[in-house]
Amino acid sequence: MRDTAYLLEGLRCSSCLADNTLWLDLEPGTVECRECGQGALIVADDGEEE
Repeated sequence: MRDTAYLLEGLRCSSCLADNTLWLDLEPGTVECRECGQGALIVADDGEEE
């Protein structure tokens, strides 16, 4: 991950159940567990209503 990654404190990985190992990387819109490598894409809410 790049330097723009942020630790998501207080959260647990749903795959390996490790605490405080999830990192949010805003540029590609991903969350990744540094323990097991599980990743997920996120969808940013622009605050716009259709």
